[in-house]
Amino acid sequence: MSRGKRPKWMIEIAIERMNILFNRAEMEFITHPERSNRYVELALKLSTKYNTKIPAEWSRRYCKECKSFLKPGHNSTVRLVNSEVNIFCGECGHVMKIPYHKEKKLKRRAKYDSKQKRINE
Repeated sequence: MSRGKRPKWMIEIAIERMNILFNRAEMEFITHPERSNRYVELALKLSTKYNTKIPAEWSRRYCKECKSFLKPGHNSTVRLVNSEVNIFCGECGHVMKIPYHKEKKLKRRAKYDSKQKRINE
């Protein structure tokens, strides 16, 4: 094992633990929002310690600026602006901008394929 490299089983346990922490953060948000923020901080520490990414389903559920758990409608708002999703953090005012060109590309591809299908008939 090279220096600083963790075995696969350790990384899998860390990812499982991050999922558990984010699930707990979601359950506890209504009653204890500060506790859910603490769970997010712990998950981020795990990801840095084991050099792994936050699981994809949770990567947009916390503010990258203030590290607080985001629940749309409670402390964050989600808007579609031009061809991107804007997630506004209600705690610090930070805006995360996420492009969504892939969906448009798939839509154009489906349109093109349907035209080709009609031409070939």
